[in-house]
Amino acid sequence: MFSNYDDIVTIEDLMEILDIGRNKAYELLQSGQISSFKIGKGYRIPKVCIEEYVLAKVQKI
Repeated sequence: MFSNYDDIVTIEDLMEILDIGRNKAYELLQSGQISSFKIGKGYRIPKVCIEEYVLAKVQKI
């Protein structure tokens, strides 16, 4: 699933990976649930942080 993406992804990639909308994607980043950093005006998200988020959600179930 994640192998199709670079090690650092954009907000659009995050939306596609998690099948979520733009508002939810920004909410996850701004709340710190998924770690990221900004370059200019755009967020960059390490793919490993998305994987950690998904694994954390699975373990709570």
